[in-house]
Amino acid sequence: MLSVERPTAAEGQTVAGGDAEREDTIFTTTAAAVIFIFLLVVDDLDLLLESPTLNVASSARGTVKASAQFNAGQDAAALRKAMEGLGTTEKTLIDALVDDLKGDTGGDFEAVLVALGAGTTESVLTEIFASRTNKQLNAISAAYLAETGKALSHDLQSEVSGDYGKALIMLSEGKRDESTTLDAAKAKADAKALYEAGEKKWGTDEGKFVDILCLRSVPHLRQIMVEYKSLSKKTLQESIEGEMSGNLEDLLVAIVKCAKSTPTYLAERLFKGMKGSGTTESVLTRTLVSRSELDLLDIRTEYKKLFGTSLNSALSSEVSGDYGECLERLCGGED
Repeated sequence: MLSVERPTAAEGQTVAGGDAEREDTIFTTTAAAVIFIFLLVVDDLDLLLESPTLNVASSARGTVKASAQFNAGQDAAALRKAMEGLGTTEKTLIDALVDDLKGDTGGDFEAVLVALGAGTTESVLTEIFASRTNKQLNAISAAYLAETGKALSHDLQSEVSGDYGKALIMLSEGKRDESTTLDAAKAKADAKALYEAGEKKWGTDEGKFVDILCLRSVPHLRQIMVEYKSLSKKTLQESIEGEMSGNLEDLLVAIVKCAKSTPTYLAERLFKGMKGSGTTESVLTRTLVSRSELDLLDIRTEYKKLFGTSLNSALSSEVSGDYGECLERLCGGED
C-alpha cells in the first residue's frame, strides 16, 4: 500500500536549500496518483494513513511518500473493490482522474496540451516552463510529440509569438545549463550586459534578457542578481518589471523568482489561485499533485511565511467536498 506521511511541526518549519535545482518529477512512483484516487473512494481513511511508509534518506520534501510494502496488484484490487457500488458520477470522476494522472508527466503534459488548445492560456505556460527542470521539460516535449504527432516547439511557434514565444521555445528544448560550477567573472559580465540592454539603453533589448535568463544555470542566475544590484539601484526583478510588460515580463519575472526559490513562487501561485471571488481549481490541482512528492512541505512553509496562514487552512476555506478533502490530504496537514 501507499500512504501519506504526516510531517511533524518541526519538519513543516524547515526549508531545504537548493530548491530550484532539485530534480522535478511529477510521479517518480505511482504514489500520488493512487493516493489521490484512494482518498476519493476509501471510506476508512484511517486504514490508509496507518499503512507503513518507506523511511529512507531523501532530498525530496514531499507530503506523499512511497511505501516499503507497495504492491501494484494489491492496490489495483483494492481500488476495484473500493469502487464497487459507487454511483455513476463518482465512477466517471475516478475514471477521469486515472486518465489525467497517468505517466511521469501526466499533470504538466495535460496542462500544456490544454493551454495550447482553443485560446492559449499563457499563465499556465509561463508557470510550467519557468519552474520545471530540463529533465521534466524534455519529458513533457516527448509526451507531447507522442500524443499529438507534432513537436511542442512547432505548436508553440503557432500559438505564441515575439520574444515571449522565443523564450518559451528555448525553455521547452530543455537546454538550460545545469552545472553547479560558478564563474563569477561571467556572472558579472552577464549582469553588465543585462544592465546595458535595459536600464542604460534607450529601448530595451528583450532578446538579451531572454538569452541569458533562459539558458544560464540557477547558481549563475543567483550570482547575476547579486552583481546586478551592485550596478543598479534596482534588483534584476525590479528592472524587468520596469522595462517590460505583458507575458514576457511575467515569464522573466517567474524565472527570476524560481531561481531564488521555486517553493516561494508556487506558494504565490497558490495564493493567487485562491484570492478573490473565485478559486482557480486547475492551479490548486496542478500544484498540489505535481509537488506532493517533491517539495510541498517547503511550499507550505513559504505559504505561511508569506501570507500568515497555513496552506491547509486556506484550502479548507476555499474548497469543499471530496475535491477539497483530496487537496487537504495531499497538503499533508497543518503547520
